[in-house]
Amino acid sequence: MALARAVGRAGAAAALALLWLLVCAPGDAGCHPLTVADLFDRVIRHSGRIHSLSTALYAELEKHFPPRDNELGRPARKCHTSGMLTPNGKEYAQKIPREELTHVILKLLQAWKEPLSHFNQHIEHHQELPDDSLSKAKQISNMVHELKTGVEKVTEKMQSMGIISNSLNGMASSEDTGLSISNEANMMSDSDFIHCFRRDSNKVQSYLKILKCRIMPENSC
Repeated sequence: MALARAVGRAGAAAALALLWLLVCAPGDAGCHPLTVADLFDRVIRHSGRIHSLSTALYAELEKHFPPRDNELGRPARKCHTSGMLTPNGKEYAQKIPREELTHVILKLLQAWKEPLSHFNQHIEHHQELPDDSLSKAKQISNMVHELKTGVEKVTEKMQSMGIISNSLNGMASSEDTGLSISNEANMMSDSDFIHCFRRDSNKVQSYLKILKCRIMPENSC
């Protein structure tokens, strides 16, 4: 168990390091400029790791906190991000402007930033949960922050190359969105919370893949 936790932490640390190295500092020895495709590959892989972690954590929470008998037929709690406008399906995501799709990705990541931080603090009080579950929760919170930083770097790169316009700079701040919905997220059960996050993490990964394909259609994806 201890070895597995150590390996998991090492893997997460390596993944985070990839994002911090998205942009080389001028004059760095052995620094090779990364292409836009390279940057997209890194954030897409990182988003995939986040989705896998959330899937595993959701299964563990369901195992340790199964629904009570009188809750088996309960309707699923509405996710706190359900009110956000996001492309419904691949076909629509392929049609909206690149800037808008990029904005949606950043809004989703920001919307989970504070709620995940609160969830991480809250779940530490569940003494019945194994250390591995607590570690997953912490990794997810940290990795979402790193993914947002990575997507921002990719966005800056696309803007500097003229791939997308600078109109993102004039859009409404996603900071306010994240703060205003955090209380609603904190009222959800732990398993519902992670279920919703898992859904949105899958959206982020899908949107990143679609955005990359729209920018580089030569990949035939």
